[in-house]
Amino acid sequence: MSTLHTVNKSPFSTQTLLSCLSHAQDGDAVLMIEDGVYGAAKGTGVADAVAAKAGKVSIYVLQGDMAARGIDAARLIDGISAVDYAGFVRLAAEHDRAQAWL
Repeated sequence: MSTLHTVNKSPFSTQTLLSCLSHAQDGDAVLMIEDGVYGAAKGTGVADAVAAKAGKVSIYVLQGDMAARGIDAARLIDGISAVDYAGFVRLAAEHDRAQAWL
């Protein structure tokens, strides 16, 4: 059974993203939304941890939230895919359950 993990907190104010990554298992997906999208940017303090997990779980970032925060797609860590709201719905439908990391 696969899980869609959503992270909406900035990785620079909480440890939520790192906790999520440590619990996510092969076949799961992680979707960064709201301020969580800051975790998808290259060159940050969490970039190495995110990149290391990208080979084991699918990692996504919500395009609308990324654009609202001025994060250009060229700044995304390799292996992260941007999705729109329809993609968010598709991810929710593809996984057996969802876990919101607050």
